[in-house]
Amino acid sequence: MNRVVITGLGPVSSIGIGKSAFCAGLREGRSGISPIKGFDSTGFPHVCAGEVHDFRPQALLRRLDPSAWGRSTLFAATAARLAVRDAQLNLDQVDLERVGVVMGTTCGESQVAEALAAEILNHGFQAQSPEFLRQAPGSRLANGVSEELGVSGESLTISTACSASNYAIGYAFDCLAHGEAEVMVTGGADSVCRWVHAGFFRLGTLAKDACSPFDRNRSGILTAEGGAALLLETLDHALARGARPYAEVLGYGLNCDANHMVAPNACSIAACMRLALGQAHIRPSDVDYICAHGTGTPSNDSVEFQAIHAVFGEDTPPVSSIKSMLGHTMGAASGFGAIASCLAITEGFLPPTINWVTADPEMVGLDTVPNQARRATVRIVQNNGFAFGGNNAIVILGAVA
Repeated sequence: MNRVVITGLGPVSSIGIGKSAFCAGLREGRSGISPIKGFDSTGFPHVCAGEVHDFRPQALLRRLDPSAWGRSTLFAATAARLAVRDAQLNLDQVDLERVGVVMGTTCGESQVAEALAAEILNHGFQAQSPEFLRQAPGSRLANGVSEELGVSGESLTISTACSASNYAIGYAFDCLAHGEAEVMVTGGADSVCRWVHAGFFRLGTLAKDACSPFDRNRSGILTAEGGAALLLETLDHALARGARPYAEVLGYGLNCDANHMVAPNACSIAACMRLALGQAHIRPSDVDYICAHGTGTPSNDSVEFQAIHAVFGEDTPPVSSIKSMLGHTMGAASGFGAIASCLAITEGFLPPTINWVTADPEMVGLDTVPNQARRATVRIVQNNGFAFGGNNAIVILGAVA
Protein backbone atom coordinates (compact mmCIF):
# COMPACT_ATOMS: atom_id res chain seq x y z
CA MET A 1 0.00 0.00 0.00
CA ASN A 2 1.09 3.56 -0.72
CA ARG A 3 1.64 5.94 2.16
CA VAL A 4 -0.74 8.90 1.95
CA VAL A 5 0.05 12.47 3.01
CA ILE A 6 -1.76 15.80 3.21
CA THR A 7 0.04 18.56 1.33
CA GLY A 8 -2.60 21.28 0.91
CA LEU A 9 -5.14 22.95 3.21
CA GLY A 10 -8.10 25.03 2.01
CA PRO A 11 -10.41 26.38 4.74
CA VAL A 12 -13.28 28.77 3.95
CA SER A 13 -14.70 29.52 7.38
CA SER A 14 -16.27 32.14 9.60
CA ILE A 15 -12.96 32.62 11.44
CA GLY A 16 -10.81 32.95 8.35
CA ILE A 17 -10.44 32.09 4.67
CA GLY A 18 -7.19 30.40 3.68
CA LYS A 19 -4.70 28.51 5.81
CA SER A 20 -2.97 31.50 7.42
CA ALA A 21 -6.16 33.30 8.42
CA PHE A 22 -7.77 30.09 9.69
CA CYS A 23 -4.67 29.19 11.72
CA ALA A 24 -4.58 32.68 13.22
CA GLY A 25 -8.26 32.34 14.15
CA LEU A 26 -7.62 29.06 15.94
CA ARG A 27 -4.63 30.47 17.82
CA GLU A 28 -6.62 33.52 18.92
CA GLY A 29 -9.67 31.52 19.94
CA ARG A 30 -11.67 33.72 17.61
CA SER A 31 -15.45 33.36 17.50
CA GLY A 32 -17.07 33.31 14.07
CA ILE A 33 -20.57 33.59 15.50
CA SER A 34 -22.73 36.61 14.63
CA PRO A 35 -26.37 37.59 14.00
CA ILE A 36 -27.73 35.84 10.92
CA LYS A 37 -27.70 37.82 7.67
CA GLY A 38 -28.30 35.04 5.15
CA PHE A 39 -32.04 34.82 5.75
CA ASP A 40 -34.77 36.68 7.63
CA SER A 41 -34.52 35.33 11.17
CA THR A 42 -37.56 37.25 12.42
CA GLY A 43 -39.55 35.09 14.81
CA PHE A 44 -36.68 32.85 15.84
CA PRO A 45 -35.75 33.06 19.54
CA HIS A 46 -32.18 32.19 18.51
CA VAL A 47 -30.73 34.30 15.71
CA CYS A 48 -26.97 33.61 15.64
CA ALA A 49 -24.92 31.37 13.37
CA GLY A 50 -21.42 30.91 12.00
CA GLU A 51 -21.79 32.55 8.59
CA VAL A 52 -18.95 33.35 6.19
CA HIS A 53 -19.70 37.02 5.63
CA ASP A 54 -16.65 37.95 3.56
CA PHE A 55 -17.00 35.12 1.03
CA ARG A 56 -16.19 36.34 -2.50
CA PRO A 57 -15.75 33.26 -4.72
CA GLN A 58 -15.21 35.34 -7.84
CA ALA A 59 -11.91 36.54 -6.37
CA LEU A 60 -10.51 33.01 -6.07
CA LEU A 61 -12.20 30.79 -8.65
CA ARG A 62 -10.65 30.47 -12.11
CA ARG A 63 -13.13 28.38 -14.09
CA LEU A 64 -16.56 28.33 -12.45
CA ASP A 65 -19.12 31.08 -13.02
CA PRO A 66 -20.40 31.80 -9.47
CA SER A 67 -23.85 32.76 -10.79
CA ALA A 68 -24.36 29.22 -12.12
CA TRP A 69 -23.62 27.32 -8.91
CA GLY A 70 -25.13 27.10 -5.43
CA ARG A 71 -23.42 28.44 -2.32
CA SER A 72 -22.34 25.03 -0.98
CA THR A 73 -20.64 24.10 -4.25
CA LEU A 74 -18.93 27.49 -4.32
CA PHE A 75 -17.63 26.86 -0.80
CA ALA A 76 -16.31 23.46 -1.90
CA ALA A 77 -14.72 24.70 -5.12
CA THR A 78 -13.12 27.73 -3.47
CA ALA A 79 -11.74 25.59 -0.66
CA ALA A 80 -10.35 23.15 -3.22
CA ARG A 81 -8.68 25.95 -5.18
CA LEU A 82 -7.09 27.20 -1.95
CA ALA A 83 -5.87 23.68 -1.09
CA VAL A 84 -4.26 23.25 -4.53
CA ARG A 85 -2.61 26.65 -4.20
CA ASP A 86 -1.38 25.86 -0.68
CA ALA A 87 0.07 22.55 -1.91
CA GLN A 88 1.86 24.41 -4.72
CA LEU A 89 0.56 21.77 -7.10
CA ASN A 90 0.80 22.68 -10.78
CA LEU A 91 -2.15 20.87 -12.34
CA ASP A 92 -0.59 21.29 -15.78
CA GLN A 93 2.16 18.92 -14.71
CA VAL A 94 0.09 16.02 -13.41
CA ASP A 95 -2.04 13.31 -15.04
CA LEU A 96 -5.52 14.83 -14.61
CA GLU A 97 -7.14 11.40 -14.96
CA ARG A 98 -5.26 10.38 -11.81
CA VAL A 99 -6.65 13.30 -9.78
CA GLY A 100 -9.96 12.58 -8.07
CA VAL A 101 -12.44 14.50 -5.93
CA VAL A 102 -14.58 13.29 -3.03
CA MET A 103 -16.56 15.79 -0.97
CA GLY A 104 -18.87 15.37 2.01
CA THR A 105 -22.07 17.20 2.84
CA THR A 106 -25.12 17.07 5.10
CA CYS A 107 -27.68 19.11 3.17
CA GLY A 108 -26.05 19.70 -0.21
CA GLU A 109 -27.40 22.84 -1.86
CA SER A 110 -29.72 23.67 1.02
CA GLN A 111 -30.32 27.28 -0.01
CA VAL A 112 -31.23 26.19 -3.53
CA ALA A 113 -33.68 23.61 -2.16
CA GLU A 114 -35.22 26.30 0.00
CA ALA A 115 -35.61 28.64 -2.97
CA LEU A 116 -37.29 25.90 -4.99
CA ALA A 117 -39.67 25.13 -2.13
CA ALA A 118 -40.62 28.82 -1.95
CA GLU A 119 -41.37 28.88 -5.70
CA ILE A 120 -43.60 25.82 -5.40
CA LEU A 121 -45.44 27.14 -2.34
CA ASN A 122 -46.01 30.57 -3.84
CA HIS A 123 -46.78 29.73 -7.45
CA GLY A 124 -47.04 25.96 -7.91
CA PHE A 125 -44.78 23.31 -9.40
CA GLN A 126 -44.82 24.92 -12.82
CA ALA A 127 -43.00 27.95 -11.38
CA GLN A 128 -39.79 26.06 -10.54
CA SER A 129 -36.74 27.84 -11.92
CA PRO A 130 -34.72 25.73 -14.39
CA GLU A 131 -31.58 27.39 -13.05
CA PHE A 132 -32.36 26.33 -9.49
CA LEU A 133 -33.19 22.81 -10.66
CA ARG A 134 -29.80 22.58 -12.37
CA GLN A 135 -28.06 23.71 -9.17
CA ALA A 136 -29.99 21.46 -6.78
CA PRO A 137 -28.37 17.98 -7.00
CA GLY A 138 -26.01 17.23 -4.12
CA SER A 139 -23.58 15.60 -6.55
CA ARG A 140 -22.79 19.09 -7.82
CA LEU A 141 -20.43 19.68 -4.88
CA ALA A 142 -17.83 17.23 -6.14
CA ASN A 143 -18.63 17.94 -9.78
CA GLY A 144 -18.06 21.65 -9.22
CA VAL A 145 -14.67 20.99 -7.65
CA SER A 146 -13.70 18.74 -10.58
CA GLU A 147 -14.78 21.38 -13.09
CA GLU A 148 -13.03 24.21 -11.24
CA LEU A 149 -9.76 22.26 -11.15
CA GLY A 150 -10.16 20.72 -14.59
CA VAL A 151 -9.51 17.20 -13.29
CA SER A 152 -11.12 14.06 -14.69
CA GLY A 153 -10.59 11.37 -12.07
CA GLU A 154 -13.37 10.00 -9.86
CA SER A 155 -15.84 12.67 -8.67
CA LEU A 156 -18.05 11.68 -5.73
CA THR A 157 -20.20 13.43 -3.14
CA ILE A 158 -20.78 11.57 0.14
CA SER A 159 -23.80 12.53 2.25
CA THR A 160 -23.32 10.97 5.66
CA ALA A 161 -24.39 14.08 7.53
CA CYS A 162 -22.01 15.63 10.04
CA SER A 163 -19.28 12.98 9.72
CA ALA A 164 -19.23 13.25 5.92
CA SER A 165 -15.81 14.91 5.59
CA ASN A 166 -14.13 12.13 7.55
CA TYR A 167 -15.90 9.58 5.36
CA ALA A 168 -14.59 11.49 2.34
CA ILE A 169 -11.04 11.56 3.71
CA GLY A 170 -11.20 7.81 4.33
CA TYR A 171 -12.44 7.18 0.79
CA ALA A 172 -9.70 9.38 -0.67
CA PHE A 173 -7.12 7.58 1.47
CA ASP A 174 -8.21 4.22 0.05
CA CYS A 175 -8.02 5.49 -3.54
CA LEU A 176 -4.44 6.62 -3.00
CA ALA A 177 -3.27 3.77 -0.80
CA HIS A 178 -4.39 1.18 -3.36
CA GLY A 179 -3.04 3.03 -6.40
CA GLU A 180 -6.34 4.10 -7.93
CA ALA A 181 -5.20 7.75 -7.97
CA GLU A 182 -2.13 9.85 -7.32
CA VAL A 183 -3.85 12.97 -6.00
CA MET A 184 -7.23 13.40 -4.29
CA VAL A 185 -9.03 16.58 -3.26
CA THR A 186 -11.35 15.90 -0.34
CA GLY A 187 -13.30 17.56 2.47
CA GLY A 188 -16.82 18.93 2.75
CA ALA A 189 -19.16 21.89 2.49
CA ASP A 190 -22.57 23.11 3.68
CA SER A 191 -24.49 26.39 3.93
CA VAL A 192 -26.58 28.08 6.61
CA CYS A 193 -30.25 28.27 5.66
CA ARG A 194 -33.61 28.84 7.31
CA TRP A 195 -34.91 25.27 7.22
CA VAL A 196 -31.77 23.75 8.78
CA HIS A 197 -31.79 26.43 11.48
CA ALA A 198 -35.49 25.75 12.12
CA GLY A 199 -34.93 22.01 12.24
CA PHE A 200 -32.28 22.18 14.93
CA PHE A 201 -34.39 24.66 16.88
CA ARG A 202 -37.34 22.26 16.81
CA LEU A 203 -35.07 19.45 17.98
CA GLY A 204 -34.24 21.56 21.02
CA THR A 205 -30.51 21.43 20.25
CA LEU A 206 -29.90 25.07 19.25
CA ALA A 207 -27.93 27.35 21.58
CA LYS A 208 -28.84 31.01 21.80
CA ASP A 209 -25.59 32.81 21.06
CA ALA A 210 -22.60 30.69 22.16
CA CYS A 211 -21.57 27.06 21.76
CA SER A 212 -19.90 25.72 24.91
CA PRO A 213 -18.72 22.15 24.33
CA PHE A 214 -18.00 20.05 27.43
CA ASP A 215 -19.07 22.88 29.78
CA ARG A 216 -21.47 21.83 32.53
CA ASN A 217 -24.00 24.41 31.32
CA ARG A 218 -23.73 23.72 27.58
CA SER A 219 -27.03 24.18 25.78
CA GLY A 220 -26.57 23.13 22.17
CA ILE A 221 -25.14 23.82 18.73
CA LEU A 222 -25.00 26.89 16.53
CA THR A 223 -25.60 26.26 12.84
CA ALA A 224 -22.71 27.28 10.62
CA GLU A 225 -21.32 27.00 7.12
CA GLY A 226 -18.19 26.86 5.03
CA GLY A 227 -15.97 24.67 2.91
CA ALA A 228 -13.02 22.58 4.06
CA ALA A 229 -10.71 21.00 1.49
CA LEU A 230 -7.52 19.00 1.84
CA LEU A 231 -5.18 17.87 -0.91
CA LEU A 232 -4.01 14.30 -0.39
CA GLU A 233 -1.40 12.52 -2.48
CA THR A 234 0.80 9.48 -2.26
CA LEU A 235 4.01 10.13 -0.40
CA ASP A 236 6.03 9.13 -3.48
CA HIS A 237 4.14 11.64 -5.64
CA ALA A 238 4.60 14.36 -3.03
CA LEU A 239 8.32 13.75 -2.62
CA ALA A 240 8.88 13.54 -6.37
CA ARG A 241 7.57 17.07 -6.85
CA GLY A 242 9.27 18.47 -3.73
CA ALA A 243 6.11 18.96 -1.68
CA ARG A 244 6.24 19.44 2.10
CA PRO A 245 3.53 17.33 3.78
CA TYR A 246 1.60 18.60 6.77
CA ALA A 247 0.70 15.15 8.02
CA GLU A 248 0.27 11.52 7.06
CA VAL A 249 -3.11 9.78 7.06
CA LEU A 250 -2.36 6.81 9.28
CA GLY A 251 -5.80 5.22 9.18
CA TYR A 252 -9.49 5.65 9.79
CA GLY A 253 -12.50 3.86 11.24
CA LEU A 254 -16.16 3.78 10.18
CA ASN A 255 -19.21 2.21 11.73
CA CYS A 256 -22.88 2.86 12.40
CA ASP A 257 -24.75 2.80 15.70
CA ALA A 258 -27.87 1.41 13.95
CA ASN A 259 -29.65 2.43 17.12
CA HIS A 260 -31.30 5.87 16.99
CA MET A 261 -31.63 8.59 14.38
CA VAL A 262 -30.26 11.41 16.54
CA ALA A 263 -29.03 9.89 19.83
CA PRO A 264 -25.37 8.74 19.74
CA ASN A 265 -24.23 5.47 21.28
CA ALA A 266 -21.07 5.41 23.42
CA CYS A 267 -20.25 1.74 22.85
CA SER A 268 -20.47 2.10 19.09
CA ILE A 269 -18.35 5.27 19.08
CA ALA A 270 -15.73 3.57 21.26
CA ALA A 271 -15.68 0.67 18.81
CA CYS A 272 -15.11 3.14 15.95
CA MET A 273 -12.16 4.64 17.84
CA ARG A 274 -10.65 1.19 18.25
CA LEU A 275 -11.13 0.49 14.54
CA ALA A 276 -9.32 3.70 13.62
CA LEU A 277 -6.47 3.13 16.06
CA GLY A 278 -6.13 -0.45 14.88
CA GLN A 279 -5.93 0.48 11.21
CA ALA A 280 -3.34 3.14 12.09
CA HIS A 281 -1.37 0.49 14.05
CA ILE A 282 -1.08 2.70 17.11
CA ARG A 283 -2.07 2.48 20.77
CA PRO A 284 -4.34 4.95 22.56
CA SER A 285 -1.33 6.18 24.51
CA ASP A 286 0.31 7.27 21.23
CA VAL A 287 -2.36 9.92 20.61
CA ASP A 288 -1.31 13.43 21.64
CA TYR A 289 -4.56 15.28 20.96
CA ILE A 290 -8.20 14.55 20.12
CA CYS A 291 -10.02 17.00 17.87
CA ALA A 292 -13.49 16.31 19.21
CA HIS A 293 -16.82 16.23 17.45
CA GLY A 294 -17.88 18.33 20.43
CA THR A 295 -21.18 19.84 19.30
CA GLY A 296 -22.07 21.42 22.65
CA THR A 297 -25.30 19.48 23.20
CA PRO A 298 -25.65 17.82 26.61
CA SER A 299 -26.11 14.35 25.12
CA ASN A 300 -23.45 14.40 22.40
CA ASP A 301 -20.66 15.71 24.60
CA SER A 302 -21.50 13.30 27.40
CA VAL A 303 -21.54 10.28 25.07
CA GLU A 304 -18.33 11.37 23.34
CA PHE A 305 -16.59 11.66 26.70
CA GLN A 306 -17.84 8.23 27.76
CA ALA A 307 -16.46 6.70 24.56
CA ILE A 308 -13.12 8.48 24.91
CA HIS A 309 -12.81 7.40 28.54
CA ALA A 310 -13.65 3.80 27.62
CA VAL A 311 -10.81 3.72 25.08
CA PHE A 312 -8.19 5.98 26.65
CA GLY A 313 -8.95 5.63 30.37
CA GLU A 314 -6.73 7.70 32.64
CA ASP A 315 -4.34 8.44 29.75
CA THR A 316 -6.84 10.59 27.86
CA PRO A 317 -4.95 13.31 25.94
CA PRO A 318 -6.21 16.91 25.64
CA VAL A 319 -9.61 17.09 23.90
CA SER A 320 -10.92 20.32 22.36
CA SER A 321 -13.76 21.35 20.07
CA ILE A 322 -13.30 23.91 17.31
CA LYS A 323 -17.11 24.07 16.97
CA SER A 324 -16.93 26.45 19.93
CA MET A 325 -15.39 28.93 17.46
CA LEU A 326 -16.88 27.94 14.09
CA GLY A 327 -20.29 26.65 15.08
CA HIS A 328 -21.45 23.36 13.55
CA THR A 329 -20.52 23.40 9.87
CA MET A 330 -22.40 20.14 9.24
CA GLY A 331 -20.77 18.13 6.43
CA ALA A 332 -17.66 20.30 6.56
CA ALA A 333 -17.17 19.85 10.31
CA SER A 334 -14.68 16.98 10.38
CA GLY A 335 -12.93 18.50 7.36
CA PHE A 336 -12.24 21.60 9.40
CA GLY A 337 -11.19 19.27 12.21
CA ALA A 338 -8.69 17.58 9.90
CA ILE A 339 -7.27 20.97 8.86
CA ALA A 340 -6.99 22.02 12.51
CA SER A 341 -5.29 18.69 13.28
CA CYS A 342 -2.71 19.25 10.53
CA LEU A 343 -1.99 22.72 11.89
CA ALA A 344 -1.67 21.34 15.42
CA ILE A 345 1.00 18.94 14.17
CA THR A 346 2.97 21.37 12.02
CA GLU A 347 2.55 24.55 14.08
CA GLY A 348 2.87 22.96 17.51
CA PHE A 349 -0.26 24.11 19.29
CA LEU A 350 -3.61 22.84 20.55
CA PRO A 351 -6.73 24.71 19.38
CA PRO A 352 -8.85 25.84 22.35
CA THR A 353 -12.41 25.15 23.39
CA ILE A 354 -13.73 28.67 23.87
CA ASN A 355 -16.81 29.63 25.94
CA TRP A 356 -15.75 27.06 28.55
CA VAL A 357 -16.53 28.23 32.11
CA THR A 358 -17.51 25.36 34.40
CA ALA A 359 -16.23 21.79 34.50
CA ASP A 360 -18.82 19.07 34.10
CA PRO A 361 -18.55 16.82 37.19
CA GLU A 362 -19.40 13.83 34.98
CA MET A 363 -16.24 14.46 32.91
CA VAL A 364 -13.62 14.24 35.61
CA GLY A 365 -10.08 14.71 34.35
CA LEU A 366 -11.05 15.97 30.89
CA ASP A 367 -8.62 18.60 29.59
CA THR A 368 -10.63 20.72 27.14
CA VAL A 369 -7.82 23.21 26.40
CA PRO A 370 -10.10 25.88 27.84
CA ASN A 371 -10.36 29.28 26.14
CA GLN A 372 -6.73 29.70 25.06
CA ALA A 373 -4.59 27.85 22.56
CA ARG A 374 -1.67 25.98 24.07
CA ARG A 375 1.80 25.29 22.76
CA ALA A 376 2.44 21.56 22.47
CA THR A 377 4.38 18.95 20.58
CA VAL A 378 1.77 17.07 18.59
CA ARG A 379 2.70 14.00 16.57
CA ILE A 380 -0.55 12.03 16.38
CA VAL A 381 -4.12 13.37 16.33
CA GLN A 382 -7.47 11.60 16.44
CA ASN A 383 -10.12 13.58 14.52
CA ASN A 384 -13.67 12.61 15.54
CA GLY A 385 -16.81 12.89 13.42
CA PHE A 386 -20.26 11.62 14.38
CA ALA A 387 -23.59 12.12 12.64
CA PHE A 388 -27.34 11.62 12.55
CA GLY A 389 -28.20 8.03 11.76
CA GLY A 390 -25.30 6.85 13.91
CA ASN A 391 -22.72 7.40 11.16
CA ASN A 392 -19.37 7.47 12.98
CA ALA A 393 -16.10 8.30 11.21
CA ILE A 394 -12.71 8.83 12.82
CA VAL A 395 -9.45 9.72 11.05
CA ILE A 396 -5.96 9.35 12.56
CA LEU A 397 -3.30 11.79 11.36
CA GLY A 398 0.40 11.75 12.22
CA ALA A 399 3.57 13.71 11.70
CA VAL A 400 5.46 12.45 8.64
CA ALA A 401 8.39 10.35 9.71
